Amino acid sequence: MVHICPHQFVWTFDNFLRPLVHNPDKLFGPFVKPGMRVMDVGCGAGFAVLGMAKLVGQAGKVIAVDVQPEMLAKVEKRMQKAGLKDRVETHLSRVDEFQISGPFDFVNAFYMLHEVPEKGRFLQQIYECLTPNGAILIVEPKFHVSKKQFQVMLNTAKKLGFEETGHPNILFSRAVVLTRSAK
Repeated sequence: MVHICPHQFVWTFDNFLRPLVHNPDKLFGPFVKPGMRVMDVGCGAGFAVLGMAKLVGQAGKVIAVDVQPEMLAKVEKRMQKAGLKDRVETHLSRVDEFQISGPFDFVNAFYMLHEVPEKGRFLQQIYECLTPNGAILIVEPKFHVSKKQFQVMLNTAKKLGFEETGHPNILFSRAVVLTRSAK
């Protein structure tokens, strides 16, 4: 049984201390550039959305995707407060399909893949919506996802055609950058 973190508990990990542990410029700066179209799938209250919205600039767009409307409401409020609402679109997804088409230059899946019931199907959807050479950053918490579980997910992604292109060092996490080949 897959458990999705309820919106009522988002404050426990998405609060004023989060940027001290996971600095958005350091996390997303190597991947997100001005003018890009990016997606934050499983966006929660918008920690990553906020950081990426700053990085894409006025010409870029961030699509914030979540299965909980309450999370998307938090994102919209946060973007309004930050003056970045024009750079962000919210999208309510289903658990088994995010129902949005690309192309995307970059996708962020931060601390959410362990909540997805069919990881292969999810990764296939991501692969199909990425531009050639587009990348996904997958970050999973060490306290929820074992090395073995992470490796199984990684093997599934490689079978779909993803190339493993990096392993960022992210505190308390297992992380990988996967790229869609230009073929």
